[in-house]
Formats: sequence, C-alpha cells, structure tokens
Amino acid sequence: MKKPIGISVISYFYIFGAIVLLISFVFYNASTNSIGIAERFGVSNVSEPLFRVIVAIITLMLIFGYIRLKKWGFWFMILYSVLFGSISLYLTIQHSQQPYIGNMIFSFFILFYTISVRKSFFSNKTTLI
Repeated sequence: MKKPIGISVISYFYIFGAIVLLISFVFYNASTNSIGIAERFGVSNVSEPLFRVIVAIITLMLIFGYIRLKKWGFWFMILYSVLFGSISLYLTIQHSQQPYIGNMIFSFFILFYTISVRKSFFSNKTTLI
C-alpha cells in the first residue's frame, strides 16, 4: 500500500505553517495582532513569541510521525486537529471573524481525512514515497 498523497500534502502545509511561526517569532509585533496564539489557548500570561516557538516545535514533531505513517503520528494528528478545530470553533462563535472559520474548517477537514486513511497508519506494509 502506498502512502496517500493527501498525507504528504497535509504534512507540507503543516511544515510551511511551522516555518512561518518560527519566522514570525523574530518579527512578532504585539500591536498587529488583536488575539495572539497564546491568548487563543487561554494562556495569555505566556510570552507570545515563546508560545509561537513551542507550537511550531510541537507541530514539527507531529509531522515527523504523521508523514512517516506512525501510529503515534495518527493519534497526535487526531488530537491536534480536534484541539485546534475546537479552539477555532469557539473563537468563531465569540468573534465571528473569517480567519477562525477557515482554521476551523481546515482542522476538521484534516481530522476527517486522517480518519478516512487510518488504514495507512496501521498497516505494516506501507511504502513511504
């Protein structure tokens, strides 16, 4: 069984996002964001640039297992998608802004896609190309 192309595409999107978060750490300006990532997670007492780095590192660890079709990568992506989708859903209800709706839809799409290709993660004979 070959690795589904969607796994690779999703992984590359998340790698790109983690790189952007790491770069934004350097150029972070508190006055440009009304609600930062740390505040979205309910930890507004944590430094925003530090929290961006933490999220980027966690994302890169997640993608390492996800793109290699590891069982823990599957479960980590499920948890990650549910967490980010739920946060975006909550923020959509509270703020009615499009970026949150887009994040919510993307997270739930990733969740449903990952569940639909779960056999790839639990098969021992998967080709990693």
